[in-house]
Amino acid sequence: MIYEGTYPITFCFKYFMRHITPFVLSCLIFFACFPQASAQKYTPPQLEDPKSWSMVLLPDPQTYVKFERNQPLLDLQTIWIKENIVPLNIGLVLCTGDLVEQNDYPNPNGKSSNQTSAQQWTAVAKAFDYLNGASPTIIASGNHDYNKTTAIEPRQTFLPDYFYPSRNPKTEAILVDMGVNAEGKKTLENAAYEFISPHGRKFLIVSLEFAPREAALNWAIEVVNREKYRNHTVILLTHSYLESDNKHIVKEGYKLTDANYGAAIFKKLVQPSKNIQLVLSGHIGSPNSERSHLGFRTDKNAAGKTVQQMTFNAQALGGGWMGNGGDGWLRILEFLPDGKTIRVKTFSPLFAISPSTQHLAWRTEQKDQFSFILE
Repeated sequence: MIYEGTYPITFCFKYFMRHITPFVLSCLIFFACFPQASAQKYTPPQLEDPKSWSMVLLPDPQTYVKFERNQPLLDLQTIWIKENIVPLNIGLVLCTGDLVEQNDYPNPNGKSSNQTSAQQWTAVAKAFDYLNGASPTIIASGNHDYNKTTAIEPRQTFLPDYFYPSRNPKTEAILVDMGVNAEGKKTLENAAYEFISPHGRKFLIVSLEFAPREAALNWAIEVVNREKYRNHTVILLTHSYLESDNKHIVKEGYKLTDANYGAAIFKKLVQPSKNIQLVLSGHIGSPNSERSHLGFRTDKNAAGKTVQQMTFNAQALGGGWMGNGGDGWLRILEFLPDGKTIRVKTFSPLFAISPSTQHLAWRTEQKDQFSFILE
């Protein structure tokens, strides 16, 4: 019999019972027996080895502070770090630069930002204040931290007014030197810190200004080569260093005549050294590709030691340039007790705060979760 129009109810029911029900029942049995197939259980960050210590890397926070609505997300990140200093044995917190979107912008247009530069600097400093007395924090300066909206000559920044040694006693305690900035002042734009890990490994962390001037680069070369740091493992923190294709940045379109980007930093400072083994940076990123925020490469320095170079940013991952600032992503670097292995994990306290979004709190692809060795 051929039915026209709507099928009679009795026919539909019989057809459903005969053909569809076995499939539905098999699905119900599968998901009842294997609940993990539909949802993975959330596991909060924890050390793989209780004797490990960790470092937290905060990517460029500029979009968190340029909009008033996003500002609490940066506070959430630093408060989360503070709450996890003991559980994760956090020894250091590093930030890749671009602390603000505009250094000296008194009249925001409401589109690219709705906070004045003074409000942006106040907001980012307040966020880091949660770590005062809790953990040393080391910052880099980015291109957006200079002049009105980005780096041009002469380089002028309000960074020293908001970030200075005595603001965080834990940072001041490990500070060993400061270089001179473009305005002739000794500031944290170029600074060196000595840190002895819980495993007894001696680290020297050198933070360099955005696209460092020749004078800043020479200062870093002199510090790294001092006899007292000959046996230290040097970590270099700077803003602009790697492209997303893992190549060193050769040149960018900023109006700077005295500037060294990634390729020059590697050639003049990193490669000739005998103890620089880790370079951390941010800067890159596009809302069109998640991959554009990341970079990683390995080279050898003059002593034949491996230099691990990692770029991590997230500023456009939470909805682009007008989005939420980066979905709260940060990186946890766990230094294992063997003194050389580092496990990298990418985590968001923003997603982790609610049971309804905790399944999104980890990025687990190979580019977001991996290990490397410091010799």
